[in-house]
Amino acid sequence: MDIIANYGTTLVLVAALFGFLMAWGIGANDVANAMGTSVGTKSLTIRQAIVIAMIFEFAGAYLAGGEVTATIRNGIIDTNAFADTPDLLVLGMIASLLAAGAWLILASYFGWPVSTTHSIIGAIVGFAVVSIGPEAVQWSKFGGIVGSWIITPAISGIIAYFMFISVQKLIFNTDDPLANAKRYVPFYMFLTALVICLVTIKKGLTHVGLHLSDGEGILLSIIISIAVAFAGWLYIRGQQYNPQDDSKMHFANVEKVFGILMVITACAMAFAHGSNDVANAIGPLSAVVSIVDSAGQIAGQSTIAWWILPLGGIGIVIGLATMGEKVMATVGTGITHLTPSRGFAAQLATAATVVIASGTGLPISTTQTLVGAVMGVGLARGIAALNLGVLRNIVVSWVITLPAGAILAIAIFYVLQACFS
Repeated sequence: MDIIANYGTTLVLVAALFGFLMAWGIGANDVANAMGTSVGTKSLTIRQAIVIAMIFEFAGAYLAGGEVTATIRNGIIDTNAFADTPDLLVLGMIASLLAAGAWLILASYFGWPVSTTHSIIGAIVGFAVVSIGPEAVQWSKFGGIVGSWIITPAISGIIAYFMFISVQKLIFNTDDPLANAKRYVPFYMFLTALVICLVTIKKGLTHVGLHLSDGEGILLSIIISIAVAFAGWLYIRGQQYNPQDDSKMHFANVEKVFGILMVITACAMAFAHGSNDVANAIGPLSAVVSIVDSAGQIAGQSTIAWWILPLGGIGIVIGLATMGEKVMATVGTGITHLTPSRGFAAQLATAATVVIASGTGLPISTTQTLVGAVMGVGLARGIAALNLGVLRNIVVSWVITLPAGAILAIAIFYVLQACFS
């Protein structure tokens, strides 16, 4: 308690700095891998992807990041264990932000797409064990986290596999790809719009005053999706293509349509991602601010100070702009060769998996979902289409993220204790 009383302002400033660093790491890693498929398929240039992500990630983080956030991300530790020692919780949250942020920036430097959620969870668990003991951690939560390493990529990979196979059989492997594109692409537009609407309603609009029941959300999504499919049908029908063009030109014209769908999907996923994953940075930061402002009282929920959401949004944008290219390259070109239709299948599968996870409570990592989807698309063309060396490095980075966050947090926690005691 003496630490909070004597160094309250300093603790908040340090937490804000490390929270910004964590948001920077989220932008460099998580946002970059979400835009990687669009860049890898050349649907967007790196500069265009950065601009789009800057707009939609910041909008998601600032507009829909939440009026209230859980103090501790995912309830991974029991805050009641810190009731008598709130200063340990404050120092631990600060240590967790620096540890997770540093790991994300290191992973981004090497081009490893890792889970920001798992980074912060590993860090929080690390300081909790050394400050209070193993009893402060809700270990039952870990079953879901470890299971998500397998379940999440498997779900998105299966969806992407069958989505890509359907595109191949219905459009590309036919005698007249353009005619079949005009027939079937509106259906894919309907699916895309439906999934985007569900993702946005489930993950992006829960804190902006739009309170829809599940039934209302589904009905609104279907109405919007039908309108999008009809507009897409009019657009494709209005395009003039030369029937004398060779098959390569026909394929190129069809790929352009899927490229447009990819850009739309990327915008919606960026908004939903910003609204959801900014909590990895602002959750621990808002916990520190709340505890310091209340002179040591620990609340299950904390109102976010006005400056925290913009801080997280700006950090995400700067992280993407300065360090995002390597992770984009890994996801977009390193795992398998992507075309717009393949990238579309991967992105739609990722969004669909997010919807499934939101509805079932399945613990999920956006990173692992997207990587699994890209793998699924690659497998549809045979195991030789996958770069197994890159995949091995990615899987190893997933496994070591939890312990890396924990070890870094423990070391930083002890340093902070020494500095403030």
